[in-house]
Amino acid sequence: MVFHYGIDRLDLDTVNGIANGRIQAQLSTAAIAKINQSRSCVDQMAASDTAIYGINTGFGPLCDTQISPAETALLQKNLLITHAVGVGEPIAKAISKLMLITKVHALSLGFSGVRLEVVERMLKFIELDLIPVVPEQGSVGASGDLAPLSHLFLPLIGEGEFWAPGSTSTIIPAAEALAKAGLAVLELQAKEGLGLINGTQFILSHGITALTKMQYLLNLADVAGAMSIEGMQGSGSPFRPELHEIRPFPGNIEVAARMRRLFKDSQNMASHFGCARVQDPYSLRCIPQVHGASRNAFYHLKDMIEIEMNSVTDNPIVISSEEALSGGGFHGQPLAMVLDYTSIAAAELGNISDRRCYLLLEGLHGLPRLLTKAGGLNSGMMIPQYTTAALVTENKSLCFPPSADSVPTSMGQEDHVSMGSISGRKLNQILGNLEKILAIELMYAAQAIEFRRPNQCSDLIETNFALIRSKVAKLEEDRLLKPDIDAMIKLVRDQAFTVNFALNEGGQ
Repeated sequence: MVFHYGIDRLDLDTVNGIANGRIQAQLSTAAIAKINQSRSCVDQMAASDTAIYGINTGFGPLCDTQISPAETALLQKNLLITHAVGVGEPIAKAISKLMLITKVHALSLGFSGVRLEVVERMLKFIELDLIPVVPEQGSVGASGDLAPLSHLFLPLIGEGEFWAPGSTSTIIPAAEALAKAGLAVLELQAKEGLGLINGTQFILSHGITALTKMQYLLNLADVAGAMSIEGMQGSGSPFRPELHEIRPFPGNIEVAARMRRLFKDSQNMASHFGCARVQDPYSLRCIPQVHGASRNAFYHLKDMIEIEMNSVTDNPIVISSEEALSGGGFHGQPLAMVLDYTSIAAAELGNISDRRCYLLLEGLHGLPRLLTKAGGLNSGMMIPQYTTAALVTENKSLCFPPSADSVPTSMGQEDHVSMGSISGRKLNQILGNLEKILAIELMYAAQAIEFRRPNQCSDLIETNFALIRSKVAKLEEDRLLKPDIDAMIKLVRDQAFTVNFALNEGGQ
């Protein structure tokens, strides 16, 4: 498969395919023509006496200061240098690469006036695995992600740093890497600096990263919940389709169907059919409603991210050789708000998972307290739930919505900003904690299922149970659990569990 920048439409799978090398990406003839046409318009405007923002004027509060044609190149260089003020640790190399990919696509739509030579150099960086180093802090999410994008494009002018090719830990000066690759330093021309650093690619790339991880964790949360229900010998009735057809939220319907498939042909579930228990606690019974609500948020974010991936987000927009239209396409609010909402959705997956962990320890319905038959001398599985409790509370503290805040910048010219860069970073932190919480629930659920033997669970649950037991043995008496927890977290991060499967309504 070949993706054509500026012509084909990006989606989550495609952008990840380009990033991991599975999909080849290139400029189409049509995209090249659009880039060149847009550049021709900028050249004409730059040579005129009419003040046009971002082309022959200063920036922000200096928009009323006109720049002579002879000074436009220096203006663009100064723009990159002065705006590269990010601080903190570097973002992951993979996120920087996504920033490059999505920026190439936005520029290729032909409204930014950046020369073809500059776009081709960005593609060369991707090809050679010369990915710029970008600090994690410093963007307020309007006018776009100015500081991160400045760092992303400093190497074009021989400044800044790259990740060493093939490495995610070694950093080298840009000038050194360019010389080694035989690439000359570029001199930016009118509007190019602004076209490069004005945009939402930092927010966007964090959103893409979060979506990719959350897609798996949503599915894994269903598996963990099903395994916990098997361990508790809970009821399958709350997942029957009749309940969800009359309250048809898409996420709820999908989760209920997944749960039915996860219980299909389970000997363990059949063994207590018709027992005296009337209702399970909410953390078991309401999985479709809670996990489903988180899925609904995921789908909303996915829709917004895929719109943004195929949008022009810099300013001004080149309309013709006479007009560059100033607006607010760089403002991160459309992503910031839904990123914050999705942070709550991700945190709630961890919150309900922790509650299931607690239930598994209570010693109810035939399970021993703390999931050990030798309680007293042994603490069993008591303490890992302290860890989930800590992680859940940390996630709650990360759920404050940065998009609800705004600090004016640029002498009041930029008087409302989105803070969406912080929203994107925090969502990824929450998802990192969720991986750990689900890892511990899965370890607990496997221990609980041991006490239901010789009953067998469904094929899907038995497959995931066997994976856990390949790394973590049944707990017979107290031992150091940190290696077990670490092994579980690695399985989750490696996405080793079987979570994708066809739904089959033939079983309950």
